[in-house]
Amino acid sequence: MVAEAINQTPEDLENELNRRGHVVTSWDKLGVVTLEVTGVETSSYRIGLPSLESSPTVFRAYFPPHCRIEAHTHACDYSEIILEGTQKVSGKWLYPGDIRIGLANRGYGPLIAGPEGVSVLVIFSDGHWPAVTIGKGDGSTLGTGELLDRFSAADES
Repeated sequence: MVAEAINQTPEDLENELNRRGHVVTSWDKLGVVTLEVTGVETSSYRIGLPSLESSPTVFRAYFPPHCRIEAHTHACDYSEIILEGTQKVSGKWLYPGDIRIGLANRGYGPLIAGPEGVSVLVIFSDGHWPAVTIGKGDGSTLGTGELLDRFSAADES
C-alpha cells in the first residue's frame, strides 16, 4: 500500500452517511497508518455509522516480511481473511484464502508474517476491536494507540 494524504476521516464518512444514506470510498481515500514499531500498514472503516460502537469494523493490513505481533486478544468476535502472502498464527501457517474466526477474549498469537509479508482483511463484530496484550508482551507491537488516534470517531462514546 502506498500512503497518501488522508481524504476521508470517520467524521467525513459519518456526515455523508447521515446526509445521503450511503458512501462510496476506497482504501486510498481512507488513508493508511504505518505503525511505528512494526511497519504494519493499515486502513479501516466501520460498517454503518463510525460513531456507533455497535458498528462492525473492517481493517485491511499489510504486515512486512517476518513481522511479529505479540500474543493478544480482542473484546469482540472477529474474522481474519488471508489475502496475499503467508502468516503463522499460534504455530499454524495460514495461506491466501484461509479464514480464521475468533471469539472475544480468547487469546492467540504470536502472529508472524511469512518471508513475503502478508495482507489480511480483518472484520470485527463491533467497535471493541483494540488489541489487548496477554502473556509476556508489553503491547509495543500492537500499535493500539496509533490505531485509536486515526480510526476512532471523535464523538465516539
